[in-house]
Amino acid sequence: MELRKLGQSDIQVTPIAFGAWAIGGWMWGGADEKDAVKAVQKAFNLGMTTIDTAAVYGFGKSEELVAKALKDTPRDSYQILTKYGLDWTSDEGTFSFDSEDNDGNPVKVYRLATKDRIKKECEDSLKRLQTDYIDLYQIHWPDPKTPITETMEAVAELIEEGKVRAAGVCNYKVEHVNEALKTLPLASNQVPYSMINRGIEKDIVPQAVEKGMHILPYSPLQRGLLTGKITPGYTFSGYDTRKDSKYFTNENIKRANELLAEIKPIAEKHDATFAQLVINWTANQKGVGSVLVGARNEQQVIDNAGALDFTLSKDEIDQITASANKFSLA
Repeated sequence: MELRKLGQSDIQVTPIAFGAWAIGGWMWGGADEKDAVKAVQKAFNLGMTTIDTAAVYGFGKSEELVAKALKDTPRDSYQILTKYGLDWTSDEGTFSFDSEDNDGNPVKVYRLATKDRIKKECEDSLKRLQTDYIDLYQIHWPDPKTPITETMEAVAELIEEGKVRAAGVCNYKVEHVNEALKTLPLASNQVPYSMINRGIEKDIVPQAVEKGMHILPYSPLQRGLLTGKITPGYTFSGYDTRKDSKYFTNENIKRANELLAEIKPIAEKHDATFAQLVINWTANQKGVGSVLVGARNEQQVIDNAGALDFTLSKDEIDQITASANKFSLA
C-alpha cells in the first residue's frame, strides 16, 4: 500500500490501518491468540504496515500480541500507533466505566493523564511492544481533571527523549484540540466515524483540515454492522458491548441493512463486499489519513485489504453518500 504522510509530522501511514482493539479480546467477547498473531502478520504481509493499538486493549494484551507477531520484523518497516490515559491499576483518576477483563473479572477504568502517569505508561507500552520508540502516541480520552497543557508537555518531553515520534489525540472535541495545539503540534485526531455515524463532519473534520491534521476514523464498519452479516435477533457472546449499543437494536440493524441493500449495485459492480465498499468510501472522505479496521483472523484481514483493490468514481462516492444521508437511528 502507498504510504501517506500523517498531518504535518514525518510519520508515514497506510490508508488502511490494522485496528488492534478486537485482538485484545476486551469488549469483543474474547479472541484467539494464535489467530490474532496470524492476523497481524497477514496485515503486514499485505502491506498494511500501520498498526493501531492501546494500552487498555485487553489490559496490555493487544500490545503484547502485536509485539509477538512482529518480533522478527525490522522496526522501521511498520508503524506503531498506541494510546495512553486510561488506568485500570488504581483509582487515582476520574472514573470512566466499569468493565471486565478477558477472564470475566470486574475492572474499573479511570481517565488519568498526569505527567507522571504518562511517563510510566509510555515505559510500560514500550516494554509490551518490545520496541524503543512509538511512532504516534495518542491520548485515549480527555482527562477532565488534568490540564491539557500538562498532558501535552509530557508527550513533548517524550518526543525530545526519542521515545515518541509524533503526538496525536483521540476523542477530542474542537476546544480540546485548540488547547492542545498551544503546547505542541498534533498529527491526528482519532474519532469514531462511519457511514451511519457522521457527526464529526460538522466541526471536527473542518478543524483538522484547517490545522493540517488528519482524521483517523475508528469503527468505520460500525463494529461490524455495516458488513451486512448482522441481522435482527443476532446474539452476541461473552462480554460483548455491542449488545448494549443503540446501533444494534433490531430496528437499527434493519435500517442499516436497508442502506446496504441500496448501495449493493455499486458493490456488485466492483465485485466487492459491503465491508470493502464501506472502507473504500471512508478512505475517500475529506481529512481522512488512515482508516482503522479491526480483524481477529487472517481472512478478515484479507477481506479488509481488498477494500483498496478498486477505485470508486466521484459519482459512485456521491451516490453512496446520498444513500447514507437518508439513514437515521430509531
